[in-house]
Amino acid sequence: MDDQRHPIPLIHDFAIWEPVLRLLRAANTDGVVGRKARVAGRIGRYGWSLALQRRLPPLGRAAQVEDMQDEFDAVERVQSALAVAGVDDISFTAEISPTGKTALHLLGPSPAVEPGIGNPHPGSLILVEGSLPGPWQRLPDPVPGAVPASSANPELLEQTLSERLPDAIGATEAEIAATEARMGVALPEELKALYRVTRARWEDWGNDYAAATRAAEAVGCELFGLDDLYIADASSRECLWEFAAMEAVVTPPDAAVQGLVGSPGWIVFGDNGGGDRLAIDLIPGPRGHIGQIILLSHEENVGADLLADSLTDLVLNRSSKEDRARRGDQPPVVARVNIASLKSIQAAAHPGLEVLSIGVWEGAPLSLGPVAGLPLLRTLTAYPGTLADPLEIAELTGLEFLELGPEEWRVLLDAGAVPRSLSAAAITVHGTQGPLPIVAIANELLALWGRPQIIQTVLEGDLGAAA
Repeated sequence: MDDQRHPIPLIHDFAIWEPVLRLLRAANTDGVVGRKARVAGRIGRYGWSLALQRRLPPLGRAAQVEDMQDEFDAVERVQSALAVAGVDDISFTAEISPTGKTALHLLGPSPAVEPGIGNPHPGSLILVEGSLPGPWQRLPDPVPGAVPASSANPELLEQTLSERLPDAIGATEAEIAATEARMGVALPEELKALYRVTRARWEDWGNDYAAATRAAEAVGCELFGLDDLYIADASSRECLWEFAAMEAVVTPPDAAVQGLVGSPGWIVFGDNGGGDRLAIDLIPGPRGHIGQIILLSHEENVGADLLADSLTDLVLNRSSKEDRARRGDQPPVVARVNIASLKSIQAAAHPGLEVLSIGVWEGAPLSLGPVAGLPLLRTLTAYPGTLADPLEIAELTGLEFLELGPEEWRVLLDAGAVPRSLSAAAITVHGTQGPLPIVAIANELLALWGRPQIIQTVLEGDLGAAA
């Protein structure tokens, strides 16, 4: 336990937290009069999660900031303290007596723990520093027979854009060479032809939004300047472990685009105006073309959609739509067993299974026997109470991510049976269990790998009797 008293960081000043705690006490309707109120929440520098009942605006009027001003003001005090401390996110729980005496527990941060989502409990525990989920480690497969599309025509592309943008300022050969040196890759000829016509700098348009719009219409996207080109490798698609571990990389033999998280052959050069990126694909799928144009959705973590067979086709508005490749009758590599999906572990089991998720279940607890020894199984998530025997997890020797309820983790910890193959882990909480017991389990798991603990700091103060 660390009380951090000499000196006291601003975030460890009880007064900073008083407005938040008063609001939570007032909203705590589950307690019994005369007993302690227990409240919890999470506040980050860019958002927060607090169990508050917000006031409804007057009929016929949308909610305004002033309707929640007390909440905004209370949270802003904590966020300012987080910024001073250089902390992005912190969770907390507090016990408030009827007289106002309060014990506030601050939980975190730890560089080995990702933020929780929408609750005060810890997020994924990074047991191996710098580890990445399997899909984020996958590189593209070589496609020896891939060639550019017959429609690729740098000369026609440059001529067309010059006619559409007669006053545009193009990039010099030195500027293009500098971009290639920065990125460590040669730009394809079509992309060079595009930038020879327009280098897409805001100042070149005289800060004129209409001129920028005309340029976007001429090209078919919001074109990035040369300095903003980047390679969309896996690191460009950041994702929390609890979500990334549930993904899988699959490229069927008839796919035009490889089903990857990212690729050293994806050069991003523009945006569709809605946050989705356009890239030239230099390492296509089995049925694709070198230099095809793909769209990387900001709402997805894996894969991309084919837009055009070449940059020339994109500029000439000759799109090439392709449905996401399907795996046909092959069993899924990501299987979900729950009341609405697969009805048994047996139905999910096959040699290619990578991810098994056991969700809400109304039947008898399930045995993991059918998936024991599967060579590619790397992720298991199981809703609390769904496993007949958590110790069967010991037979899953290739797990890199495991998510269980606290009772299941307790069984593994007490038996010394936590899989040592894990790179990350998570604790699923069912119901309204407070964060302190969950943090205790998390710290036990972190200790097994010698990882930094979740710091617990206790502040004491007095809110006074409730009005």
